[in-house]
Amino acid sequence: AFKHKACGRVFSGIQPTGVPHLGNYLGALENWVSLQNQYPSVLYSIVDLHSITQPQDPAQLRTNILDMAASLLACGIDPERAIMFQQSKVSEHAELSWILSCLTSMPRLRHLPQWKMKSKQKHEGSVGLFTYPVLQAADILLYKSTHVPVGEDQVQHLELAHDLARIFNNSYGDLFPEPQALLSSTQKVKSLRDPSAKMSKSDPQTMATITITDSPDAIALKIRRAVTDFTSEVTFDPRTRPGVSNLVTIHAAMAMMSVEEAVSQARGLDTGAYKKLVAEAVIQKLTPIREEIERLRSDRAHLEEVLDRGNRRARELAAPVLRDVRQRVGFC
Repeated sequence: AFKHKACGRVFSGIQPTGVPHLGNYLGALENWVSLQNQYPSVLYSIVDLHSITQPQDPAQLRTNILDMAASLLACGIDPERAIMFQQSKVSEHAELSWILSCLTSMPRLRHLPQWKMKSKQKHEGSVGLFTYPVLQAADILLYKSTHVPVGEDQVQHLELAHDLARIFNNSYGDLFPEPQALLSSTQKVKSLRDPSAKMSKSDPQTMATITITDSPDAIALKIRRAVTDFTSEVTFDPRTRPGVSNLVTIHAAMAMMSVEEAVSQARGLDTGAYKKLVAEAVIQKLTPIREEIERLRSDRAHLEEVLDRGNRRARELAAPVLRDVRQRVGFC
C-alpha cells in the first residue's frame, strides 16, 4: 500500500478495550504495520485515558492494556521502528489537552459525531466524553505529528486537531504542523449478523464479530452463520447485497487480492461453499497472530518492558514540545 519512503511523523492510538477484532485489524493495524516501514518517525499509543470515558474495572483495564500490547506486537508492530507506549504514562497529554480545551468552543465540540452518538445512547454524557476530541487533538499535536491514519468516521475529529493547530499558531506563533489524514483503502468490515452496521466489540451478538484470538472453529462457525441473502451466486454490490459483499471484502483483504479477484475465485460457488473459502482465508491469516498473542500473554514482564521503553521514548519527544507550549502561553 505504501511503496515510497515518506517524510513526517505518524501518530495513531487505540483504546485498550479487549482484543482487537477483524475490523480493527484490517481497518487500522495492518495499515500501522505498513506505515512503520514507510515513515521515519511513528508513534502508536494505547490510549487508556480515552478508555475511561466509559466505566472501567481497574483490574480488567490493567489486563486489557497488556493484552493490547501483545496484540499490537503479534500483528507486526516493531518497537524498534515504532514507539509503542501507554498514553497515561506521558502526563504531557493531559496538560496540553487542558490548554487546547481553552482554545475550543462548546458549540464546536457539540457538532462532533462522538458526542452526538454517545450522548444520545446515554441521554447524558460525561464531561470527559464531551472533551474527548480535544484530548485526541493533544495526542496528535504533542508530537508535532504530520500524518494520522484514520477511518472516515474520525475525519471530523482530525479536523479539530487541524483547527486547533492553526488557532494555537495564530495566537502564540508557529509551533504545530497541521496534521493530514491517511485514509485506509480497506473497505469497512461490517457485522456478520447485521451488515448495515460496522463490526464492533460491543455488539451483543457473539456471532457478529470475529476477534483476532478466535479459534479456527469459532471463525468457521461465525462465518457460516453470517447473514447473506437468498441468491446463491457470489457478487459484489454493497448496496443491494451487503451481507455477501461484506464476505467478499473480508476475503479480498485477508487473501491480499482485489475484490474483483475474490469474486472471480468464487465463480461457480454458492454462498455456502464460498463461506468455507472465506473462513479458510481468515483462519490462515489469524492463526499465527493468535498463537503469538498467547505466547506474549504468558510473558507479562516482557510486555511491561516494551511499554516502559516506549513510554520513555515518548516522554523524550513530548517534554520539549510542552516546555515550548508553556513558555508561549506564559507559564514560564
